[in-house]
Amino acid sequence: QVQLVESGGGLVQAGGSLRLSCAASGRTFSSYVMGWFRQVPGKEREFVVYIGGSGGTTYYADSVKGRFTISRDNAKNTVYLQMNSLNSVDTAVYYCAAGGFLSTRPASYGYWGQGTQVTVSS
Repeated sequence: QVQLVESGGGLVQAGGSLRLSCAASGRTFSSYVMGWFRQVPGKEREFVVYIGGSGGTTYYADSVKGRFTISRDNAKNTVYLQMNSLNSVDTAVYYCAAGGFLSTRPASYGYWGQGTQVTVSS
């Protein structure tokens, strides 16, 4: 059982930055692959980035490469998503997720947070 809680979303102007946080419960946080996904109404959930359990392996969607950075602090049971150079296309509900292996597919992740809204004005 893993509980995930996202925070840090909000309204930002195009070109601005936000940092999302995902706090996890439990004592086995470092054993999970952590991913960030986003979703807009009427569309399927979209992969953004994942990070391996130790933080040494990351993989970004092409749409966010060079702009977003994922990191994790296993001592704090927290994963972060630093988002820079935000564009209106980044507007979505952002979800963090925990899974057992490296994957870009939502179905591969068994635990999900409640989501946090990111709105980029243009």
